[in-house]
Amino acid sequence: MKVILTQDIKSVGKKGQIINASDGYARNYLIPKKLAVVADNANLNELKTKQDANKYKKDMSRASAEELATKMKNFELVFKIKAGENGKTFGSVTAKDIAEELNKKYYVEVDKKKIGLADAIKTLGTYMIDIKLFEGITGKLKVNVISE
Repeated sequence: MKVILTQDIKSVGKKGQIINASDGYARNYLIPKKLAVVADNANLNELKTKQDANKYKKDMSRASAEELATKMKNFELVFKIKAGENGKTFGSVTAKDIAEELNKKYYVEVDKKKIGLADAIKTLGTYMIDIKLFEGITGKLKVNVISE
């Protein structure tokens, strides 16, 4: 019996996948527990519609991320921090600071976890930082840390 899974089931399949299950397994376990529905024409059409809508949303997100990545090449964030001799700073610039400043200055919301900063910036200088915008799309952001 062909069924469409409505949830991920370990060692069976993922949500939205069409599988061939034995009649007893499908009728006695999958369908009563609402883990699957029978793969009839109405349910197949509904599944195709959902998949098309998800693909469209993903394509739109990818396009906006690519556009943002090209715009981001021109972005520059400047952080003024007190510094002592040898360019050593009193404090640091973290991924959270970069995300907040990017939102304030350019109205771009980025999760701080998506900012490719291994450790906080603790010295003066100019840095190029990678920001993950979408699967396989990263933007380069110029961060300039100067003395106050």
